[in-house]
Amino acid sequence: MKKIFLFIIVCGVAFACSSNKKSDESSGNEAQNEATSSETEETKPEVFFLSPQDGDTVGTTVRVSMGVKGMEVEPAGAVNEGKGHHHIIIDGSFIEKGVVVPADSTHIHYGKGQTEVEVTLQPGTHTLTMQFADGFHQSYGESMSAQITVVVSED
Repeated sequence: MKKIFLFIIVCGVAFACSSNKKSDESSGNEAQNEATSSETEETKPEVFFLSPQDGDTVGTTVRVSMGVKGMEVEPAGAVNEGKGHHHIIIDGSFIEKGVVVPADSTHIHYGKGQTEVEVTLQPGTHTLTMQFADGFHQSYGESMSAQITVVVSED
């Protein structure tokens, strides 16, 4: 009887150890998946305004600094994977992915690869939407856009 009892205890300990090992392995996999997810989020391409900041009060001539992460800025003219250039849309929204960004007084192209520009605005409240697009000015869509609101005071 003592041998059977000892056998049951040994089996129970062995089972518990193997269960913990599997639990540790799955925890490791979950941690690895979380790390991979975090890495993916960190390398996810995006555009952003360096200046001005959302809600800033600015003069009629606004110096705009544009940033990009996960892609490279290059002049327009060729479509190269992971590359493109900036556009600013005044008082408008992002352009759907694959649609060519219009060229007019409210859709300003920076096809030379500029990352700092001056924009002239009338006094009042305005939105500035930055849109990244490929070498043929085809938008990368909402995920590669950013929008801020500025208040323009009279100089």
